[in-house]
Amino acid sequence: MAKRDIAAAAAPSGSRRMRMWMLRATTSVLLWTCIVQLTALGETWGPRVLKGWPSCNHRDRSPLATGAKEAVRVKVSSGDHPRRVFPPKRVYKNNGYLMVSCNGGLNQMRAAICDMVAIARFMNVTLIVPELDKTSFWADPSEFHDIFDVDHFITSLRDEVRILKELPPRLKSRVEWGRIYSMAPTSWSDISYYRHQILPLIRKHKVVHFNRTDARLANNKQPLQLQRLRCRVNFSALKFTPQIEELGRKVVKLLRRAGPFLVLHLRYEMDMLAFSGCTHGCNDDEVEELTRMRYDYEQWKVKNIDSDEQRIEGLCPLTPEETALTLKALDIDRNMQIYVAAGEIYGGERRMATLARSYPKLFKKETLLESSDLKAFQNHSSQMAALDYLVSLESDVFVPTYDGNMAKVVEGHRRFLGFKKTILLDRRLLVELIDQFSSGNLSWEEFSSAVKEVHAFRVGNPTRRLVIPDRPKEEEYFYANPQECLRSSAMHNWLLVGRS
Repeated sequence: MAKRDIAAAAAPSGSRRMRMWMLRATTSVLLWTCIVQLTALGETWGPRVLKGWPSCNHRDRSPLATGAKEAVRVKVSSGDHPRRVFPPKRVYKNNGYLMVSCNGGLNQMRAAICDMVAIARFMNVTLIVPELDKTSFWADPSEFHDIFDVDHFITSLRDEVRILKELPPRLKSRVEWGRIYSMAPTSWSDISYYRHQILPLIRKHKVVHFNRTDARLANNKQPLQLQRLRCRVNFSALKFTPQIEELGRKVVKLLRRAGPFLVLHLRYEMDMLAFSGCTHGCNDDEVEELTRMRYDYEQWKVKNIDSDEQRIEGLCPLTPEETALTLKALDIDRNMQIYVAAGEIYGGERRMATLARSYPKLFKKETLLESSDLKAFQNHSSQMAALDYLVSLESDVFVPTYDGNMAKVVEGHRRFLGFKKTILLDRRLLVELIDQFSSGNLSWEEFSSAVKEVHAFRVGNPTRRLVIPDRPKEEEYFYANPQECLRSSAMHNWLLVGRS
């Protein structure tokens, strides 16, 4: 009897234990299902849920507003360093991932990075930190983080676009297996092209890779917010590494000790001469060498070039000898310090002799700094160019002898810094005047007066950007004159004076 009572009492207890076990098992299955779903969302929308990102379904906050947002303060170290202030993260539903491989030299890639950030922002996609060109003429192995402060780049733009150092693991493995849609976007395209033609591809493939980035966004007729974002990336987000900036400050300090200085961007380098077909002043062996180099590089499409015709049309960089004459005609003082921002000048000391005699205070980074200072930069042309870029921004006068990418981007940056003096040489008219002076048809006084008159208003002052419909290569480059981002008061005053 007692045993039956015990068994009867134990039955409900066992039934309760069974129900509790089933409840726990069901709860565990549900929890694991949620985790799996969250992981899948993390790989699709970016590594957010499991790595601290807020939900993508949160309401988007005033697109591209950069002013009145409440700042987020992040302590970067436990020492005496000030707190860095970052904008709040912009939260949006991610449409996919954009990978880009930049092409060209440092400043061509710099402009391209600005374009890619703006494009990613307006498509609501996640940008992977751009890959830099390692296969061009310069063969620089530098990665993005070797030249730019990558953490500053990511965090300073987080209120506009999500930027990751690499793809989420699942998508990264797909790319490593070669399963990626790669393409070159159409040059000089409006942002509508990216929204209507590229965005559907990103949604379809999850990841799209741009294998070329030069001049892929139009100069003009773009939304004002987009234009200002391009400027923000260029003038704020793309900071060089602390090592490069420290060395740049050192060069500027050395020059400033002796007074004002002029930066001469003397683009008389082997690659430029070979590419442009400009051989004025070169001997026969040099002409042959430059021609052979042009034919050896498949990516340089134009092979048969008339050097004399190029020069007369103003399509050649000024030679060192032409540059010396021009500076003297512009009344640049003989005792002015001149910092040559360039790589190796073709022809070396022989071609620099006239310029050195005319301006004995001629410097380069290699003559101002110890070899130990530059040791880490050797064979890294983009890092060397970054150093020249910083010195160019700080100079009292900037004079480019050719309107290449560095000349244009520095010109625009100096406008942004307050329309700092930049002498924009009219090479076509200069060559004509130099030839007339050299042949005795102009006296020195006539030559100098004409040169000064031609350049009286070519000093980087406020102007409207030249627009040539349907001929984007010939119109003024956005990064040379980013008028949408310049001080409106200065632009307004200058235009009023120009009309009077």
